[in-house]
Amino acid sequence: MSQWRDLMCGAPRATDVGKVVTLSGWAARRRDHGGLVFVDLRDRSGVMQLVVNPERAPVAAESAKEVRNEFVLRARGEVVARSPETVNAKMDTGEVELQVDELEIVSRSTPLPFQLDDEGVDETLRLRYRWLDLRTERMQRNLELSATAVAAIRRRMEELGFMDMWTPSLTRATPEGARDFLVPVRLQPGTFFALPQSPQLFKQLFMISGFERYYQIATCFRDEDLRADRQFEFRQLDVELAYAEREEVLHVLEEAVRSAFDALGRVSPPAPFPRISWHEAMSRFGSDKPDLRFGLEIRDATEVTRGSEFGVFARAGAVRYLVAPRAFSRAELDRLESVAKEWGAKGLAYLIYGEDGEVRSPIAKFLSETELAAFGAEPGSTALFVADEPRAVARILGLLRLHLARELELVDETRDEFLWVVDFPLFELDEETGGWTFSHHPFTGIAPGHEELVESDPEAALSQAYDLVWNGWELGSGSIRIHQQDVQRRVFRALGLSDEEARDKFGFLLEALQMGAPPHGGFALGLDRFIALLAGEPNIREVIAFPKVSSGADPLTGAPSGVPEEQLQELGIRVIEQSTESQS
Repeated sequence: MSQWRDLMCGAPRATDVGKVVTLSGWAARRRDHGGLVFVDLRDRSGVMQLVVNPERAPVAAESAKEVRNEFVLRARGEVVARSPETVNAKMDTGEVELQVDELEIVSRSTPLPFQLDDEGVDETLRLRYRWLDLRTERMQRNLELSATAVAAIRRRMEELGFMDMWTPSLTRATPEGARDFLVPVRLQPGTFFALPQSPQLFKQLFMISGFERYYQIATCFRDEDLRADRQFEFRQLDVELAYAEREEVLHVLEEAVRSAFDALGRVSPPAPFPRISWHEAMSRFGSDKPDLRFGLEIRDATEVTRGSEFGVFARAGAVRYLVAPRAFSRAELDRLESVAKEWGAKGLAYLIYGEDGEVRSPIAKFLSETELAAFGAEPGSTALFVADEPRAVARILGLLRLHLARELELVDETRDEFLWVVDFPLFELDEETGGWTFSHHPFTGIAPGHEELVESDPEAALSQAYDLVWNGWELGSGSIRIHQQDVQRRVFRALGLSDEEARDKFGFLLEALQMGAPPHGGFALGLDRFIALLAGEPNIREVIAFPKVSSGADPLTGAPSGVPEEQLQELGIRVIEQSTESQS
């Protein structure tokens, strides 16, 4: 192949015995057996054992004495068969080894801050020396998996007739639910670009421009608090189709997901994925991203308890409950109630169903036979009730459902459960302002027949939005878009934007919608989250080459950092020092 290698380290097999080859890579391990030196040489493809015999290659043996972990080596020699007792079945190259004739230390390494096979290395230390961390088997596997999945998605999108089209990273701020990263403009002091939270408006403009099928692996930016599934910058599979109805968009995304599974040699989830409405998801699971790998569905007791002698039930806006497959002790119930109160519950009523069929609870004496019969729990179980306003009940029971699934080990980890959640509300109440805000974004289409509700009953208006969920994780969302200028204006007004404000922020879109905008819809799939789930990783930082830590800092480069005062002056920016009180 070159002066550095004829084969990759993971390539030699028994069929190569007798060949003279050159290998290059890192010294993963060195063992000195009283003369014979063994070196495990590693590159991206795998590991090959080198044997340096001073009787065969005295010069190479002298070099081998100096080798330490992570030195870069070039070795030339003969591929030989291992003796039967030294064959290593755990290695792809375990039937052979390289009898070294020449050994060159290409590059040395200083003492390492951690060994590549160490467990429990501090994450900040790993990221500070990320070039080392990326050499580990885990990170090599994860990033190769990512590349394989993304390549498969690209192939499938192009087979389906989509064009890979680029959109700018310097744009104007648009309301998409998070803070923008701003970029000051030297040539126009006091003005700022925003880094895109998504290419939303540009991909809609592609549809109006006649390209009809757009996609890209887009880098997006959101100034949000970081957590296991969130980074400041992230990748998404961004898709838009003209003349599309919802089912066509969902089909395209299902094909993209299935192509990644196929490329990785995994059984792809059967299509079409199940569909449930947002209202059904909240009613049955207390979440708009339900995990279907276990049951424990929420049951409704509102109507049957309307005339209950237990006043908490009778007066509540909603009464719902879960039936856990275990008869909890009083201590366990006290702990569950404490957890539920942390989520905002006023209390956690319960009924314990003993193996003998007896019902035990302080509230049992207030419940009629009709009520008790309606709850229908099995012997050896516990019914857990929350009574409050409907949204609060759904949220608390949804969290309790997940908590119980973990505690009782109800999740079937062997299953992959995908589903679409559809028919989201168009608006939701902004708790801070008391006004209406968008559930997805302000360009989401209105469900057919709900157009008049935008003004008359915003809370009841449904959208044409949809989310893709995998094992309780939201992979992304999309919608059929508004393609009529007058409808878009009505939605802006419902959100509290005057016509003048709408023109100022979205004038170009409103103008484009007046010049022959076709019906269109699309989707954005969070690639890093998708890849993390494919890799079985709990944190997307494990599938991103150079991520930030939870504080938002980059231990590798030291970013973010201050800049010289003269550069700030050139940009027309003055930094105002914040007091400790204002920061808190």
